[in-house]
Amino acid sequence: MNINILPINLVLLMLLCLVRPVWAELTIEITQGVDNPTRIAVVPFEWQGIGGLPEDIASIVAANLSRSGQFIALDEGNMMSLPSEQSQIFFRDWRVLSQEFLLIGRILPQLKSGYKAHYELHDVFKGTLVVEGDIKVGKDQLRDAAHLISDKIYERLTGVKGAFSTRIAYVAVDRTEGKEDQFHLKVADADGHREITVRDSMEPLLSPHWSPDASKLAYVSFEGGRPAVYIQDVRTGKRDKVPSFKGMNSAPAWSPDGKKLALVLSKDGNPEVYIFDIASRQFTRVTRHFSIDTEPSWSADGKSLIFTSGRGGKPQIYRKNLVTGQVERLTFDGDYNARGRLSEDGRYLVMVHGQQGVFHIAVQDLKRDRLRVLTQTQLDESPSIAPNGTMLIYATNEGDKGILAFVSLDGRVKSRGPAKFGDVREPAWSWR
Repeated sequence: MNINILPINLVLLMLLCLVRPVWAELTIEITQGVDNPTRIAVVPFEWQGIGGLPEDIASIVAANLSRSGQFIALDEGNMMSLPSEQSQIFFRDWRVLSQEFLLIGRILPQLKSGYKAHYELHDVFKGTLVVEGDIKVGKDQLRDAAHLISDKIYERLTGVKGAFSTRIAYVAVDRTEGKEDQFHLKVADADGHREITVRDSMEPLLSPHWSPDASKLAYVSFEGGRPAVYIQDVRTGKRDKVPSFKGMNSAPAWSPDGKKLALVLSKDGNPEVYIFDIASRQFTRVTRHFSIDTEPSWSADGKSLIFTSGRGGKPQIYRKNLVTGQVERLTFDGDYNARGRLSEDGRYLVMVHGQQGVFHIAVQDLKRDRLRVLTQTQLDESPSIAPNGTMLIYATNEGDKGILAFVSLDGRVKSRGPAKFGDVREPAWSWR
């Protein structure tokens, strides 16, 4: 986006260009991991009930851990035995297979139509129990149990909270020859499964952003031919339209307390950042400059906003302290830096970084003032950070099609979702 002053119709046209055709299923493919991943065997969980199970917890956990790039899971076909409790483990067998850790478990039916999943993580070389636990879930929540177990194992072995139980949102467009384009706002588990459509529209949908409790999405809809910001309950579908004005109504971002939205309005003649108080339904203007100010994002403490502005001549990222009113420029490397997002600890700034017309995702260490380019794909855009601060999701292109891709903040782990049936854009990672 050119941040110099432009006619509003041209700005809206550029927003429309961010949306591309549909991707039917998010399939994640690991392309790069750490040099020495932890070797872990995840044994199929024993089912102590009648009939079969709708989900394979062990395979979900193994896939989650492997997708993080920090682990490599042993293929089930190479396992010498399938223990489900400690007394059945022969650690020498797993040492022969060069495994460092062993995860076993069992699933028990519950009286009120659900399951209890018991898991045990063992240190193979020490022959000791590292951690065990029980997780109770409803009859349709086995994947939730698998994600929770993955989070607990990941945190125990890395010291960082897992993000496997989180969700992602993204926008897709279904283009069929001879028919009008149809736009879809979708959400899915962080691994791409259990995808659901939150909103269908014959007009563009843009910029989804999760509420802190992951129950709602704020987004931009062009229904009626004009952009407006909506807040929608993901579960019930109930929608609330934020008061809109002539011109631009765009780029909503929830505050950490869930009580406000930062957004961009051009109601006073020029795109500026505003804060909308959801309870009082009042707007407060945050920026005042003749250049375009856009793409606001909150700090984790809610005391400042970062935003993109052309006030320095080219698009760069600035921060405004909401208490003192002070504005500071954060980015200087490159001739284009936009769509900034801060890590929860406030140390790292993720952005779209451009140099001589080439755009990649980059991260800047604000403490050491160092910038690292994380991606080498094409036309990278819309980065969104996982709540544990280890990974981010972004949109890119592959083979002239849009895909979603993942990269760790240190650049060592990369994965992608091949676009089999079209393109997707505008990813957003939930807060939890």
